[in-house]
Amino acid sequence: MKSFLNVKDLGDLKEALSEAVEIKADRYKYDTLGKNKTLLMVFFNNSLRTRLSTQKAAMNLGMNTIVLDVNAGAWKLETERGVIMDGDKSEHLLEAIPVMGSFCDVIGIRSFAGLTDRDYDYAETVYHQFEQYSGKPVFAMETATVHPLQAFADLFTISEFWKKETRRPKVVLTWAPHPKALPQAVPNSFAQWMLEADRQQIPLAGAGNDCGIDFVVTHPEGYELDALFTAGATIEYDQRKAFEGADFIYAKNWSCPGVTGGGENYGKILSKDMSWTVDAEHMSWTNNARFMHCLPVRRGMIVTDDVIEAPTSIVIPEAANREISATVVLKRILQGL
Repeated sequence: MKSFLNVKDLGDLKEALSEAVEIKADRYKYDTLGKNKTLLMVFFNNSLRTRLSTQKAAMNLGMNTIVLDVNAGAWKLETERGVIMDGDKSEHLLEAIPVMGSFCDVIGIRSFAGLTDRDYDYAETVYHQFEQYSGKPVFAMETATVHPLQAFADLFTISEFWKKETRRPKVVLTWAPHPKALPQAVPNSFAQWMLEADRQQIPLAGAGNDCGIDFVVTHPEGYELDALFTAGATIEYDQRKAFEGADFIYAKNWSCPGVTGGGENYGKILSKDMSWTVDAEHMSWTNNARFMHCLPVRRGMIVTDDVIEAPTSIVIPEAANREISATVVLKRILQGL
């Protein structure tokens, strides 16, 4: 595997989930695979879980790691071509990338959406520049439009908590309010991975023949995610109706994706409606659903204390599984070197 950006890069999800089970049972089973190999993790944005889990995954595989915080000690980098660099950016990414590639064997990229130019963000410009000019395998640690390591961990977490059941789960992705405009990367990937798991008819239940996922997305009007990620999902604007019978609730805020209205509202906050905050009443509409969130979470905005602290909240094991998803991805990349 030379690139990891979308769910199809991983191929057969049943096989990938089996690898995740294997890795979780013995995190150091492949601890010689990365001997004398170096992972460079490039962060254009802040991170906690992604940084820790990916570095731990590399260590599990015996790799050396280098962490570069672009905005904390490195030269400011220009990312656009054809510009006159007469401002505060001292180095162009097109020179920086091959230099970075000369010091490592694998590169992880974390670069958020700017939320001002939809075409630029959705072209995944920064990620593809690393693919083109580094000469090394590249994987996404959250980019402008996707967060595949998170989505893989989410799917694995659902499979762990559903393995004793005999039917397909109902999984609901719900928008929730937030004081800041956030990218669509996490909801985009979550939708993409849930739908691909359903398409591949992954047997998440431990018994029975009812495979796949019943996947629903709910949000206020104007927050429609790009069909590139949600085609095939049930879109429900009535949050209560969406929650009815749900087995998993995945709460997440995202700014306007710019799909409707000619794209003029891309990256904007269209609503701060607190009635969408997931509280105990919302969870009472479900089938005793487990609560999920990628973290960090704004308590009192996205979710109330009693819900995120309830026994049905699985945000901590979900976060811990980021180590597992990263280990599987890095293992496959190393095996392809």
